[in-house]
Amino acid sequence: MTAKARGRAPVVADADIRRVARALLAEHGPDAVTLRAIARELGVTAPALYRHYDSRDELIERLRVEFCADLADNLSAGIADLPDDGAVQFLAICRGFRRWALANPREFTLVFASPTSSRAMLRRFDEPFGRIFLAAAGRLLASFEIATPPGESIPVELRDDLIDFQTELLAMLSDSGQKFPAEKLDLGVTYVMVQTWVRLFGHVTLEVFGNYPIPLTDPEVMFDTMLADLARTTGFA
Repeated sequence: MTAKARGRAPVVADADIRRVARALLAEHGPDAVTLRAIARELGVTAPALYRHYDSRDELIERLRVEFCADLADNLSAGIADLPDDGAVQFLAICRGFRRWALANPREFTLVFASPTSSRAMLRRFDEPFGRIFLAAAGRLLASFEIATPPGESIPVELRDDLIDFQTELLAMLSDSGQKFPAEKLDLGVTYVMVQTWVRLFGHVTLEVFGNYPIPLTDPEVMFDTMLADLARTTGFA
């Protein structure tokens, strides 16, 4: 008697599930990635996938982690041959992030703009992608006097949130042993880090989704201008 005849779900490899999930995502977007759709592509029923994933959300989280690792590998390769200069490497990482997002809009959507992604982006510094940005920020802090606003100018309404993030980040740095001048991570630097990500992520998101306020012949020029302004105002130009 076969496994199918006994009512057992056929064995499906996890690698095949993720391969089909990636293909569905790339072709149709995150909403198309369902256990039922994957099972149909593999010629099995959805219960055959439950030995690997209890739910769609679990599969989506696995894909998100993989895409973050892919992005980290891409960014690492992009700075591998650059000089050991914090500013040069940080700006190269920012440009690499934009290029990856434009080349992989579906993956970008799942990782950075999907409600199924439960963790705030700025709280992913313990993942490969986050560690690359954090290492670059650490080199900047070690090499430059970053221009930060005086503490009293930071809006009172934001301080508790910034302190929570600062505390969490310092704890993660302590646990990971990553090289980072933690003594320089005061409230002003924390504020600048958040603002920097908002500007970078905002520009890339507008461009990926085609929501730029005006048509631009060369959006890269606008992006580079934003980076130059960021470097100048922050003090590492």
